[in-house]
Amino acid sequence: MALDGIRMPDGCYADGTWELKMHVTDLHKDVSLRVTGEIHIGGVMLKLVEELDVKKDWSDHALWWEKKKTWLLKTHWTLDKYGIQADARLLFTPQHKLLRLQLPNMRHMRVKVNFSDRVFKAVSDICKTFNIRHPEEVSLLRKPRDPKKKKKKLEEAEEDPLELEGPLLTPGSGSIYSSPGLYSKTMTPTYDSRDGSPLSPTTAWFGDSPLSEGNPSILAVSQPISSPDILLKLYKPQSLLDKAKINQGWLDSSRSLMEQEVKDNDVLLLRFKYHSFFDLNPKYDAIRVNQLYEQSKWAILLEEIECTEEEMMMFAALQYHINKLSIMSSDNHMNNSEKEVDEVDAALSDLEITLEGGKTSNTLGDITSIPELADYVKVFKPKKLTLKGYKQYWCTFKDITISCYKSREEAHGTPAHQMNLRGCEVTPDVNISGQKFNIKLLIPVADGMNEIWLRCDTEKQYAHWMAACRLASKGKTMADSSYNLEVQNILSFLKMQHMNPDPQFIAAEYINTDINPECLVSPRYLKKYKNKQPGFVRDLISTRILEAHQNVAQMSLIEAKMRFIQAWQSLPEFGMTHFLAKFQGGKRDELIGITYNRLIRMDASNGDAIKTWRFANMKQWNVNWEIKMVTVEFADEPSLSFICTEVDCKVVHEFIGGYIFLSTRAKDQNESLDEEMFFKLTSGWI
Repeated sequence: MALDGIRMPDGCYADGTWELKMHVTDLHKDVSLRVTGEIHIGGVMLKLVEELDVKKDWSDHALWWEKKKTWLLKTHWTLDKYGIQADARLLFTPQHKLLRLQLPNMRHMRVKVNFSDRVFKAVSDICKTFNIRHPEEVSLLRKPRDPKKKKKKLEEAEEDPLELEGPLLTPGSGSIYSSPGLYSKTMTPTYDSRDGSPLSPTTAWFGDSPLSEGNPSILAVSQPISSPDILLKLYKPQSLLDKAKINQGWLDSSRSLMEQEVKDNDVLLLRFKYHSFFDLNPKYDAIRVNQLYEQSKWAILLEEIECTEEEMMMFAALQYHINKLSIMSSDNHMNNSEKEVDEVDAALSDLEITLEGGKTSNTLGDITSIPELADYVKVFKPKKLTLKGYKQYWCTFKDITISCYKSREEAHGTPAHQMNLRGCEVTPDVNISGQKFNIKLLIPVADGMNEIWLRCDTEKQYAHWMAACRLASKGKTMADSSYNLEVQNILSFLKMQHMNPDPQFIAAEYINTDINPECLVSPRYLKKYKNKQPGFVRDLISTRILEAHQNVAQMSLIEAKMRFIQAWQSLPEFGMTHFLAKFQGGKRDELIGITYNRLIRMDASNGDAIKTWRFANMKQWNVNWEIKMVTVEFADEPSLSFICTEVDCKVVHEFIGGYIFLSTRAKDQNESLDEEMFFKLTSGWI
């Protein structure tokens, strides 16, 4: 009697084989194979295909172990080495599956993505397909859910009005113009620096990519918001806690999509995760610039970031200008053909967006002494139960220290107050129409932060002192090459907020244009006039937008987008990612804010900074995975420990490591990404 057919009580057969259950997803078919633990994964797949006897290209298929949520990609490993036994159920399924990506411009693209690749690699492939340089700044985010809406109503509100399905794309099957990953001195311009249009015909621009058959304008050209109803239907965070909940949705870059329970045809958001935009250049980055502009535009309109009413009107004016030029550019290809490229390049030279990672070409030459500031400045130190206001001092700003004297004549003596600004928080408080130019400083001390306010008299004085404060907070002096550029950026930001009413210009523009102000400002500013007649409100806001538009009316399309991004970067809350956390020794939940260069402990009720820690002062950080506690050690301060209460601490760990990784980038380094270093800094266990 043959032994191979005799089944033992443990499910194995007498000859040592056992049945491995598999499900073929393409065929919706269950298959059982007789195997031994010594057979390797490649052999299992070969045996399965022979058993199926279906003529088909199976090269993209792999085995997925449902129970362990892992891909069996090491085809030379045996079943025993993987620990697979008779109780396992495997899926034989394609590695490339459909994703519906919502781009920063809120449009959807259907993309086939490798669900077995780590998310970091999958995003790199997606960005290569879309011709977005520096994919390390980008990642995938789950859609936030509005707790006030039911699931069905939420989907109708968020997807239907903005749905714009592009052609099906498969990263790697035929890429768009293949620009280098980081930087190359031999790179040739890909886009017109005036309007962001491709310099070559569409087919050459997109190569063999399926996008050449579609409409690439959804990536490189901004599309105006068609209806104010869209703004009303989309989810808007109402508090800092709501913003923190959105950040729970970031995917783990070191694990695959399947491992994170992403399914075929799911919707994910492609977003700029790290707010450190390296080497942003209009000649090569028209799509990247446009998608950054779109992400910043929606962040402002959906009130994900705070701004003043004057700033809102400035953003609305830029948005209105960009909408006009985008339509003209689509019709005419060149909206400013009379300008020479060199002239536009010169205008854009001061728009280099550099945040800690990049180097600006604007240098100060040989410096034998560090510049200083000295002027009369009003100073205010808030105290409990005090009604005292600002007091004028003669203030000197040397290195990273402000010294305050009662008069100019006493400047050679002992200062009445002295402030070292290293590691401080710097926040603007400006109202152009009210001629208010204040700087709020939160200066770290042993038991928290000291609050100091500086009041300047003029825009020029404010720009110089604000620039110096920002650099000093990073431990830099006014001798740094970025100081003059920072001053100019602040002055430019203030200039765009000026209201310069020209009645004839505004009247002509208003008559000839449907400005649709409800699509240009956030709902909050419309609510301010809720008791007024709708027609009056529309006219009032339209007039204010057109007044602000006169400051930007001469800008080219790409310059306006860059100015919008730059103004977004100037907002106090820019680049702040919030998480709910419980600090060691604390009794209640607080917020941890992470930016490109620091960690901030914040009051969850009002967002006030309690304590700041700079990455430059960090020695190391680690995670206790058992209790989910993140610990950060510093060179000259006590260590910081906290537990994330509503998100996996791996997400926070990845943000810290990711920003450290981005700070190592330089234009003269190798063009390829150091993936190994990224995972070493962000994964924890690799």
